Amino acid sequence: MAAAAGVSRQTVTRAMNDMPGISASTRERVQQLAAELGYSPSRFAKGLVQGARTSLGLAIPDLTNPYFPAFASSVVEEATQRGWNVVVDDFGHGSGSGLDAVARLGPQVDALVGYLGASSTEAQSIMGRRPVVVLDYPSGQAAGLISFDYAYAAQLALERLMSAQCRRIAYLDADLEGSATTRGLAVATTAADAGIELTLLQSADSASAAREAIRSMLEHDGRIDGLLVFNDLMAAGALKALRDAGRRVPEDCAVIGMDGIPLGELVTPELTTLSLDLRAVGRAAVDLVDNLMSGRIQAGSRDSELVLKHQLVLRQSA
Repeated sequence: MAAAAGVSRQTVTRAMNDMPGISASTRERVQQLAAELGYSPSRFAKGLVQGARTSLGLAIPDLTNPYFPAFASSVVEEATQRGWNVVVDDFGHGSGSGLDAVARLGPQVDALVGYLGASSTEAQSIMGRRPVVVLDYPSGQAAGLISFDYAYAAQLALERLMSAQCRRIAYLDADLEGSATTRGLAVATTAADAGIELTLLQSADSASAAREAIRSMLEHDGRIDGLLVFNDLMAAGALKALRDAGRRVPEDCAVIGMDGIPLGELVTPELTTLSLDLRAVGRAAVDLVDNLMSGRIQAGSRDSELVLKHQLVLRQSA
């Protein structure tokens, strides 16, 4: 940056931090060039000089969903072991968005991890050269990406339901991304490839909405004998609806959730689920940030894109 502007590093520092000792025209010229180059001051670099702790931003869409506190806890655990600070922003309430979270976190952090979806590219632009690691959005343009192999997960679940003699299988998706989520598309494609006829349903991402969606479906067609659900929280609502309708689980209808949060062991019957090792997910996210900041992994390279797999955890519901 200093070489491009034809000034010293000290002048760049003064210009980017509005410090005295340089002319207004020099400050304006350096700041304009920084904007053109996508440069922003690195708190990580400052920390190397000043001994400050690295600060990691964590953008979470909804801390009322048990998955996200569990994931956040794993990130905090891994970051704390490195001596880092973690600043959390829960943007999923009111009119907030992922970009709002990035704008709030940006001035405070050296890097960012988050579930930012279609905002990923713009989030990286806001952060400049500081790395953004985006989860569960493989088409994003951030410095690092962590995705999940939903086709593999769907195969595990459908094979389990078929082996349990389920022949009228439904999938309850969340209405987060319009007509179908990434998970929903993977389930539908996997079922079609296996010649499995699948009933597709949608509801809001909550236990109460899932309960209502399954209740409504059972009133119109109670023949389903296998149910795969977008996540464990919604699966808990589905279990309630089946019980309300007098359907035994798994005898009349087997149920499989997804994510593997502790809630699954607390419902009755205990929930069979496609489980993510959330400690492994948190470790992967923090490791990737560390490698991107240190330069061991280049932003946008093959090594900066990770794909993690679910495991089928068998319990009472399927």
